[in-house]
Amino acid sequence: MTSLLGKIARYGVVGLINTLVYYGAYLFLRGALPYLVAHLMAMVPAVIVSYFLNCRFTFRTRPSMRKFLLFPLTNITNFAGVTVFLYVLVEFFGMDQRTAPLLATVLAVPATFAVTQLVLTRTPSRSRAGAGGGQF
Repeated sequence: MTSLLGKIARYGVVGLINTLVYYGAYLFLRGALPYLVAHLMAMVPAVIVSYFLNCRFTFRTRPSMRKFLLFPLTNITNFAGVTVFLYVLVEFFGMDQRTAPLLATVLAVPATFAVTQLVLTRTPSRSRAGAGGGQF
């Protein structure tokens, strides 16, 4: 149980850093693009930073090409959740486009943690381990 609490705490720290990366990119891009396009583009650097920080700090696992390639697919949970919450908060609740992504991100955290842990800590079977599983 202590190990899980440690992971959750580290995930929270990484999440805060990642949110700053995403939000900074979002605000920068929002100056020139519609808010949903800025959101989509800001996710790219956020996913990359999140991958490496979660590998090294949260789950203490070595980055690999296989995990790196799978990581964006698992972030579909986060991406979809944040996107839906962002749209609902802006369009239905009239929340400011500059602050809505922050609340949307918080609302998507529980599902994202579960999927991230699964992808980064699950060990592939021996027969598949050699294919595309090289270390960074």
